[in-house]
Amino acid sequence: MATVLSGPSPAHTSHLIQAALSLAELTSVVRSVAADTRRWQPRLHLPDGNDRWWTRLCKDDRVDIWLLSWLPGQGTDLHDHGPSAAAFTVVRGLLSELRMDQRAGATSYCRRPDSVIWLAPGVVHDVSGAGVEPAVSIHAYSPPLCEMNYYAPDAGGRLHRVRTLATHAPEQGTLR
Repeated sequence: MATVLSGPSPAHTSHLIQAALSLAELTSVVRSVAADTRRWQPRLHLPDGNDRWWTRLCKDDRVDIWLLSWLPGQGTDLHDHGPSAAAFTVVRGLLSELRMDQRAGATSYCRRPDSVIWLAPGVVHDVSGAGVEPAVSIHAYSPPLCEMNYYAPDAGGRLHRVRTLATHAPEQGTLR
């Protein structure tokens, strides 16, 4: 997989949809990267204070792969990954994942090391560090991440998109 430091703008991603990996391929990529500890362990950092930490491990025109670390209680807001499918695996510690349906019904999962989770485009979820130790996870997006939609329940209890951000990182803010 080639390492590319810049990617296409969201306006130029429609051709990538056809080149996207299948969910089975995406989960296979995540497993393979997680198993190759020499690839990611030297780059791992644990977050300082309240800031989350992540770094891109690699990117090509079909997929981008990220290494994330989480302190207990650190998490994301409810979001989806725009047109991208996603897969992630926990390589250390515990993560909590909350998945939402359109009626703002929630299902909570405890994600343990070696579990591989996939999300089709449009699946709304949040993830947070669980347990008492920092957690580490590897995430892949195909086509490469270009936008994230954030959600909140409205007064009627249905999920409502509150903002969409063009991004090339797995969370709000700048690349770390």
